[in-house]
Parts: sequence; C-alpha cells; structure tokens
Amino acid sequence: MRRFLRRKPLGGAGIRRQAFQAPIQPLAPFWAIGDLHGCAELFDRLLDQMFDLGRPAIRLVLMGDYIDRGDDSAGVLRRLHGIQTEVGVDVMVCLRGNHDQMLIDFLDCPEQCGPRWLRHGGLQTLASFGVAAPRPNVGHAQWQDARDRLRGALGDATEAWLRGLPSSWQSGNVFACHAGTDPALPVGAQDEAVLLWGHPDFERISRGDDTWVVHGHTIVKAPQAQDGRISIDTGAYATGRLSAALIEPGHVTFVST
Repeated sequence: MRRFLRRKPLGGAGIRRQAFQAPIQPLAPFWAIGDLHGCAELFDRLLDQMFDLGRPAIRLVLMGDYIDRGDDSAGVLRRLHGIQTEVGVDVMVCLRGNHDQMLIDFLDCPEQCGPRWLRHGGLQTLASFGVAAPRPNVGHAQWQDARDRLRGALGDATEAWLRGLPSSWQSGNVFACHAGTDPALPVGAQDEAVLLWGHPDFERISRGDDTWVVHGHTIVKAPQAQDGRISIDTGAYATGRLSAALIEPGHVTFVST
C-alpha cells in the first residue's frame, strides 16, 4: 500500500526514467550569475569578463544569496538595487535566495529569527552596514534595536526591493531559481520553500518534463550543465571564484573569476 501512496516523479509511476536528453532551449540567450554572498569586487570582475567575451545577451539573471559570509553585503545590495532600477526588471532579474529571506525574517521577527541568521553569515552583513550584532542571550530590546539600526542603514527603498524579489523565472525550457526544484512537481507548482532551500531529490532525480533548472545554493567545484541541471554556485566567498553561465539555445558557456 505504501508504494502506491508515495508521490512519484513526473513521468509516471513504475516507469524507469531515461537519461535527461532535452536540448537547452531558452526563448533568447541570457546570462545567469551564481551566489554573490557579499563579494562586490568579484561581481565587478565577473561582469568585465562577461563583457570581454563579446557575446551580449538580452537579460542578466542573478540566482539570489546576495548577502552574508562575504565582506560587502551592503555594497552588493546597493549595487544590484541601483542597476536594476536603472535598466529595469526586463533586463536584469534578481531572484531571492534563502539568505536574502533570512534577512527579511530578521527584520520581521528579530528575536526569533536573528540567532539562526547570525550563525549563517548575518554577522558579516550587519558589520557591512555598520551595525553591531547583539551578544548571546540578550533580551528583546537589544534584538529590536539591532533590527531598527539595520533597517535604517538598509533604507526603505532597498528593503522594499528586497521583499519584492521573485523566487523563480523561466525562459523556454529553462527554469531559474535559487536552490532547485522538487522533480515530482511541475515547475509552476513548486513550494517557495523548495525554491529557496532546495529539495532532497533535486540532485538525485532528473526532471521528466524536459525542463532545465539553472540554480545556485549548492557549491560545486566548477560550474556544470548535466542531467537537466545548470549549477553555478562556486562558493565565491570562500574560493574567490564567482561564476556565470551564458545560456543560449543548444549551448551553455561558463565564465569564472
């Protein structure tokens, strides 16, 4: 009985899925950039390398996780917000990652969500905004004060921009999100928590609907495109390698710092 109640991946129950062979077919070429994590200088270097390649694309899509762990989260957020405001959301798409969501959660519930965020890189983000982190075991007032000081340094416009970031974007048969998808569900039916935090089957089971997923979140030694997944988080904050993928019909070109 249990095997009949288990949710089956797309493609049908009891059918052994063939190797993923769908060609990459975005509606138009676009660049995708992996997790920035506060690495503003690497972002500038990567953009120069992308432009030097001499193969312009219509859109630039960033995979989220703009903050935490690196030293200049404040600079990254201001830069991205400023560029997107100037060029528009049709030219530059900024997706939301789980670290970006943790910052939003801290702003909403500092005492409940702050400790977890600080353990996962929030300390560096606060420092980049000139905000001292609360000490362990402090009370409600100290957490509220830290939240208020961060909110003031962030600014209303940037906070509103951050809250409005989408969790996914799609062009043709290429679906972009931060962490991956549940391969048992259509991309249009994904839970937002899965898009931000990932799914245990994402790296184990290829999708059965011919959709490629470009994503960050999970660090890889080198960017790669295989089995329906285009993985471009090369751990910039720890390795000094920030990566991008030029995704064109039938082809993917990788660039790394």
